[in-house]
Amino acid sequence: MPTSNTPDIQAVGERVEALLAQFASTSDPTTAGRAEELVGLLVDFYGAGLARILDLLDEQAVTPLLADKMVAGLLVLHDLHPQSTEERVLAALERVRPYLGSHAGDVEYLGLDPDGTVRLRLAGSCDGCPSSALTVKMAIEKGIEDVAPEVTKVEVEGVAPDPASPLTAGAVPEGATMLPLMQVSKQPEAPAATWVQVDGIEGLGQGQLVPMLVGDTAAVVCNVAGSLYAYADRCAVCGSGLTGAELDGALLACPGCAQRYNVVRAGRGSSGSDKAAGVHLDPLPLLTENGGVRIAVPAQAVS
Repeated sequence: MPTSNTPDIQAVGERVEALLAQFASTSDPTTAGRAEELVGLLVDFYGAGLARILDLLDEQAVTPLLADKMVAGLLVLHDLHPQSTEERVLAALERVRPYLGSHAGDVEYLGLDPDGTVRLRLAGSCDGCPSSALTVKMAIEKGIEDVAPEVTKVEVEGVAPDPASPLTAGAVPEGATMLPLMQVSKQPEAPAATWVQVDGIEGLGQGQLVPMLVGDTAAVVCNVAGSLYAYADRCAVCGSGLTGAELDGALLACPGCAQRYNVVRAGRGSSGSDKAAGVHLDPLPLLTENGGVRIAVPAQAVS
């Protein structure tokens, strides 16, 4: 079972690359060459050990190993994963589809290019709620990154980023459709958002809503029909917090001004009054996997 002490494969890879770069920058090319050779030998050695383990295990014993992110990442690193990149990408999209459906959209797989680029098309996503583009983007991005770190890039047709969202600020240039993925052993740019593991809400009951801090971001999480949804804890109309709000089906009513929002439809305003036109809550990307919950918040909001 994964623990908090489990090393992050991507972080380890980046550290190894950084150390090799330091050796390469020294005045002694022999030392740099030996350091690179040492890393290569160790990778080959442990790769051979993993290959031998797979040979000794039957399919039934291998299956639970593939569900472990760290083990699966090592198998990908050593080109030992029994599932192809395309198979893993398709499986990731199937896991993300229910979440996309809550934002009135779907994703179509168009193919995998030889250079490792995954091409997708979004249909009907984020209609009427620009900031929900972020939730769609990040859900797809994270889902694929987790199972296929060898993917170099994801190109998505139909993404319309919201420049006003604190999560999208600086993340995607206006009009761009590419969703850059962080790669093992590659130094990424500073992320606009960070995924935070949230404990204690897996068992949130149907129709319940709880306020919480995710990093330093005030948020509310609710359960509608067995699915969890997260939003910034702020009414778009009166600016008050949503603590004490009640759910009536999928509709959340602000305790301050009674404005209602449809939490299943990306938090868009749902009311007969003029004030509902164009207003919506700010959705926070949320993914559930292996019994845990992760929510994305602005990177600067995680101390």
